[in-house]
Amino acid sequence: MSRRPILLLDVMGTLVYEPFYVEVPEFFGMTLEELIDAKHPTAWAEYETGSIDEAALEAKFFRDRRAYDHAGMKACMTAAYRWIDGMEELTEDLRAAAVEMHALSNYSEWYKLIEGKLALGRFLRWTFVSCLTGVRKPDPEAYLGAARKLGVSPADCLFVDDREANCEAARETGMPAIRFEDADQIRERLTGLGLLP
Repeated sequence: MSRRPILLLDVMGTLVYEPFYVEVPEFFGMTLEELIDAKHPTAWAEYETGSIDEAALEAKFFRDRRAYDHAGMKACMTAAYRWIDGMEELTEDLRAAAVEMHALSNYSEWYKLIEGKLALGRFLRWTFVSCLTGVRKPDPEAYLGAARKLGVSPADCLFVDDREANCEAARETGMPAIRFEDADQIRERLTGLGLLP
């Protein structure tokens, strides 16, 4: 990289624990496989891009449109949000090193619940959340649009995500990417790139 990169960070599964795989199925008394089979195949993605509102999400969350405790599910997820081990300290160190950081995340307006609980905004801006941009990763526009808004080329950014498909899509636009494994691995990679002392 010819200049210090702007860091674009996925949130769920990278900075913040994702409750969908354990807590949400438990809330419904289902296995994860049963929940995936029962939920509407596109409703959550539509909510993440802002193409439907929360009322519409509630109405069609399940494929058969059954009634359920929507507020309870939302409270369940909020209660489960927590920093992934070591990531709060890492982002604090990156802030202290004056690294510019933005969220580049597929998520709904419930990102505000995460912010209210964990205050990620101390360290990064929620600039490129899919509900605000209308684009979800791995769509190339998720990466190209972020670089364009920042006024830099994709090569001047560095993307971190726990999903290899999202990282590969970023690389295909010319944006360097690191697949997140854990805080120690990311700290080592970022230190090697000169973002941390």
